[in-house]
Amino acid sequence: MDLDAGSGTPLDRIARPRALDLGLRRRMRSLLDSARGPRAADPVAALLRAHRAIHPYMDATVLRRAYVIAESAHRGQFRKSGEPFITHPLAVAQILADLGMDTTTLVGALLHDTVEDTDYTLHALRDDFGPEVAHLVDGVTKFDKVFYGKAAKGETVRKLIIAAGRDVRVLVIKLADRLHNMRTLDARSPASRARIARDTQEVLVPLCERLGIQALKRDLEDAVLRHLDPEAYGLIAEYAAARQGGTETLAAVLSCTRRALRRQRLAATVRPRPRHLYSIWRDTRKEGHREPHVQPRVAVVIDGDEAACYEALGAVHALWRPVGGRFKDFIAAPKHNLYRSLHTTVVGPDDTVVEILIRTATMHRTAEYGIAAGFRYPNPADHDADAHEPLEWLHRVLSWQEETADTGQFLQSLRSELAENQVKVFAHGQTLHLPEGATPVDVAYELGADVGEACLSARINGRLVPLSLSLTDGDLVEIFTEMDTAEGVAVPRGPRREWLMFARSSAAQRQILRWFTGDEPPMAIGDRVRLGRDALFRELRRRDRGLVDDDPLRQLAVHLGYPDHETLLVAIEDEQHSAADIADSLISMVDQGPGGAVA
Repeated sequence: MDLDAGSGTPLDRIARPRALDLGLRRRMRSLLDSARGPRAADPVAALLRAHRAIHPYMDATVLRRAYVIAESAHRGQFRKSGEPFITHPLAVAQILADLGMDTTTLVGALLHDTVEDTDYTLHALRDDFGPEVAHLVDGVTKFDKVFYGKAAKGETVRKLIIAAGRDVRVLVIKLADRLHNMRTLDARSPASRARIARDTQEVLVPLCERLGIQALKRDLEDAVLRHLDPEAYGLIAEYAAARQGGTETLAAVLSCTRRALRRQRLAATVRPRPRHLYSIWRDTRKEGHREPHVQPRVAVVIDGDEAACYEALGAVHALWRPVGGRFKDFIAAPKHNLYRSLHTTVVGPDDTVVEILIRTATMHRTAEYGIAAGFRYPNPADHDADAHEPLEWLHRVLSWQEETADTGQFLQSLRSELAENQVKVFAHGQTLHLPEGATPVDVAYELGADVGEACLSARINGRLVPLSLSLTDGDLVEIFTEMDTAEGVAVPRGPRREWLMFARSSAAQRQILRWFTGDEPPMAIGDRVRLGRDALFRELRRRDRGLVDDDPLRQLAVHLGYPDHETLLVAIEDEQHSAADIADSLISMVDQGPGGAVA
């Protein structure tokens, strides 16, 4: 036999059958995979990538576990668009990951609809993920419309605000939830789209603005415009697309500003700051233009401290003439959402009016992400640490919401409290932020209910004025009061009914209405839940029993046809059910079944 016959060495001839066998196996696997269809992509891969890009040491395991539980709980549920329901919580979590929120917030987002829409209970969620996540989910869980009727909407917002008082991340999840819903509203009827868009515009957009999260607010406002005025939205979108590359004038402004700052040895990033569609629409209407119109806007981000911002301002004003009355110093006097920046408007090249914003890098991060900056940039040196302390406006709402049980009045007061256009005035040693159009009456009630009720006249900037006069930014206000004497006891004069026609602040409106109605307002749902629980617990104690947790109460509520145990507690307070009967039913149910949650 010829040893040279064939190709390759004896070792090659031995190995070739194995290579052929391996190739055959690969082809067989390919055929099988083709028969099975494409491999399912990892549903949380994009979420994990976005989260890890900002928080490299995040815990992927807990996010995967939250997704698995959410997917299992929502399995078989579909959105109005026909998509599986799980696409919604996953998209909400993705929005929050892109925003830079922490892992706990993302877990809450993945599970935020489970308690409301599935059999997964808050108690089980607390056992699986802890009280922090349970609080976030409970905070965004709505009251049932069937049982609470028209009050459900207002009480849901109240519940959201109260929960945010303990953890502001509740509000951030709600905003991301609404943003995704706004992006997917096309599957709903025109009437539903308009209603949801108006609710978003009246409550959630102002809440977003108060939290300072411009990254979310821009998208929310654009979505509102798209559904409330599709024609204007389309027109402005075309206008913005045509100007996407900027103009020669804007390019000249950028170039000249950079050179001026270099001459002053100021390190800075100078870039365009385009307006989003809603702001173009708002400014076009405000200025009375028939066609879309917007002034060029430039952001100067200084690599330095506050003093460097004022140096940059001097360089800009030396370069171009400032427009009178258009300078605002939000560094010395931050906005109500703790936004800080210098705003100036100048007459630039070719007599083009240009708005210029000047801020430090930390101010810029806070301006973009607001309350979320503390989560996106955990190092306090990377953001304005003061901007992430509990916000004053939230404390104000929490203080007066307890006095405003009527849901309609609560929502009206909240809208007034959150009014985006505000004036800042100085009165009796205090700095007050009031809604645009506020009057001395509003100032009086901000100083205290007793001052408001005794208000007689006012002086603004040293001049006596009517109480109905609208205030402007920077006004110095003095309130004069008068006390009548009856049998030696000082008695306030009391408000006038006509004050309701020009009072703008929630404090003034509430107190004036209370003076004239004189009736105790209806009780808030949260108080009714508490009273129902107290009545039930008293009956259980009479029977030497007590609830270890709410699970038996939830089971009984479902058995009796209620959506949750809180609604059953309200029914007890309303005397629709006797507390004694419910206590007996609970004991009977637990004693006859497994467990022992009533001891």
